[in-house]
Amino acid sequence: MPRQSGSRQRFAAGIAVVAAVVAAVVAAVSAAATPAATQSSDVARGSAPADSAVRRAAREIAAARARSNAAIAAQDTARIAAEWWPDVHVVSSTSAQLAGASANAGRLAEQFARRPDTRYIRTPEDIQVWLAWDVAAERGRWVGTWTDPDGPVRIEGSYQAQWRRRDGQWRLQAELFVPLACRGGQYCRTHP
Repeated sequence: MPRQSGSRQRFAAGIAVVAAVVAAVVAAVSAAATPAATQSSDVARGSAPADSAVRRAAREIAAARARSNAAIAAQDTARIAAEWWPDVHVVSSTSAQLAGASANAGRLAEQFARRPDTRYIRTPEDIQVWLAWDVAAERGRWVGTWTDPDGPVRIEGSYQAQWRRRDGQWRLQAELFVPLACRGGQYCRTHP
């Protein structure tokens, strides 16, 4: 087997670490999403079938989030966009706003090309579902990492996402990422 260059070895090691983290997040989300799921409507509160439907919706949303995290780890913009509605709206940690799945996928593709080791992991802390309107709110923590010319960057914060169900499919309608800490090079010292 040919010997890999140092950067390829680091990249392969990084992929292995990300895969392990994604697997851990998927397991944690699967375990945590059900107890955190709540029904936001008084109409169905206390009804066993409605409670079951809320838990099922929360599990479906948690699974979609895990797929999105895995797609980001693989830098697969088509799979990332598959979790968005075509008219998705994203507000990034730098307050950049883009509407549309293709525009947001393009922004991520540019970032992956510029920073090949870019990773983002979003970990849900709470999923609230309102079945009457087929809408859900997801709240959680996110972490982004990559390497700039002056060294590694780690930025993290909180996020809020709106999910909508159409034709039985939950997809992201909107996401808002708020940075709360940044460690690393010039990127962290430069106010957007």
